[in-house]
Amino acid sequence: MVTNGLASRLGRGSIRVMTGVARQVGILAVMLAQTLRELHHGPPILVLPNAWDAISARLFEAEGFPAVATTSAGVAAALGYPDGGVVPSREMIEAVGRIVRAVKVPVTADMEHGYDATPAAVADVILRVVAAGAVGINVEDCVPGTLVLEPIGVQADKIALIAKETTKAGVPIVINARTDVFLRAIGEPESRLAAAIERGRTFLAAGADCVFVPGVRDRETIAALVSGIGGPVNVLAVAGTPSIAELESLGVARVSVGSGPMRAAMAVVRDIARELKARGTYATFTGRALHYDEVNDLLRGAV
Repeated sequence: MVTNGLASRLGRGSIRVMTGVARQVGILAVMLAQTLRELHHGPPILVLPNAWDAISARLFEAEGFPAVATTSAGVAAALGYPDGGVVPSREMIEAVGRIVRAVKVPVTADMEHGYDATPAAVADVILRVVAAGAVGINVEDCVPGTLVLEPIGVQADKIALIAKETTKAGVPIVINARTDVFLRAIGEPESRLAAAIERGRTFLAAGADCVFVPGVRDRETIAALVSGIGGPVNVLAVAGTPSIAELESLGVARVSVGSGPMRAAMAVVRDIARELKARGTYATFTGRALHYDEVNDLLRGAV
């Protein structure tokens, strides 16, 4: 999905001058971005399942979710890489593009730390994500392979430049700015809430649409984050997370599930392998497998 502005930003040698059809696609991208942005200002709370390939995205769409997110860990695993910024950005963006083409709802892509270091370089990566058709991104503040957070000013500059350049390109992308203060247990426990709030408020001021704070499960901390950040907050659903209804009552705008569904699916695959190897039987997959035709029907519109 490219607009005239994006074509010029990426270079006309790599993207053809827009045709009437391409302009229509660009208009659709703008509409999808606006839809995703509005979904952060419910009610209801935005429940975002995280897909790792085209068929998982189609399944989530078919079950009625208004938007789909990607999981960097899930996509990386499907491509043969561990999580943590290891997958080459080109391969990640190609995978995002395949997911986008499989669905009609807005797609927001987990782009980890941005696959580069400087604000300008990260913004260029995100322009490629926009060209692939995603209308939202996650960008996180923990330096890959470390327990070190980016300086708050540097991360704010990245967010501001992403917002500026994607708007200039014609598709103002929805930015979900993640801080790993709690997830990585950075700093003394008593300092983490204030640090996450400071980062969240700064990221919103820089142009983020939502602040993602994974690693929190207790109601008191979640409520304090919502109140302190003063804008849309995203919570990661894990074991022990309050229910969606409870999160909505606490003022949470968005809940996502990360790599959980992918890892649950892999657990089923492992159980199938163990049954085949140990017992030579097939019940683990024959009992609940989707019908062959159902899978094909889900994907007929994606090619």
